Amino acid sequence: MLFDTHVHLNAEQYKEDIAEVIERAQEAGVENMVVVGFDRPTIEKALELIEKYDFLYASVGWHPVDAIDMEEEDLAWLEELAAHPKVVALGEMGLDYHWDKSPKDVQKEVFRKQIQLAKKVKLPIIIHNREATQDIVEILKEEGAEEVGGIMHCFSGSVETARECVDMNFYISLGGPVTFKNAKKPKEVAADIPLDKLLIETDCPYLAPHPYRGKRNEPAYVKLVAEQIAELKGINYEEVAQATTENARKLFRIER
Repeated sequence: MLFDTHVHLNAEQYKEDIAEVIERAQEAGVENMVVVGFDRPTIEKALELIEKYDFLYASVGWHPVDAIDMEEEDLAWLEELAAHPKVVALGEMGLDYHWDKSPKDVQKEVFRKQIQLAKKVKLPIIIHNREATQDIVEILKEEGAEEVGGIMHCFSGSVETARECVDMNFYISLGGPVTFKNAKKPKEVAADIPLDKLLIETDCPYLAPHPYRGKRNEPAYVKLVAEQIAELKGINYEEVAQATTENARKLFRIER
């Protein structure tokens, strides 16, 4: 049994064959997935999917790249959606300094507002971080995000940063890059961070693991992530699958 904590099955890349993609995931042992919405269209599609498939859940939030487009009514809408029984987290949210669509100060304000909302509605948060580690850690501390905790999604930072995030009540989620030959940091993190603080994800359709690197990713491939973590930790695959699934269910408060 596997739990893919971060999928974008609401992406255009699955428009033609979503049913087959989901079927392949189930055949690979993926029992649950969280479909992440990060703007109006992707959130609406995520909600459609969780209504259709009982083993899918959703996270709703506003992506930092699009922070400049967020209106007050969007925040109110997120609060309304947080009451949905299958919405299990807020996000993805955070900071992205790679793209310059949204100014840093706007990104920070939208990030803070979403953390404050998460504390109000008592849901964990999913963090997107691109080239903004120091600012993200500072904001999480200043806003008391430890109260709700959450996930450092597709973590690519150092062991030291990972430990700091774990101390703030966050799980470290690893995806396809941990399987890449030259991915030193994710491998070090996988080996170092205790199994009870790790989650697995695909972030599909992006970041497909080896040997599918560069192709469309899909949830079935999360098994390759679990296998790589097991190898790095020197434990068996079943142990990783069971622990990461239990971690996800605990965080998202999903009953078996």
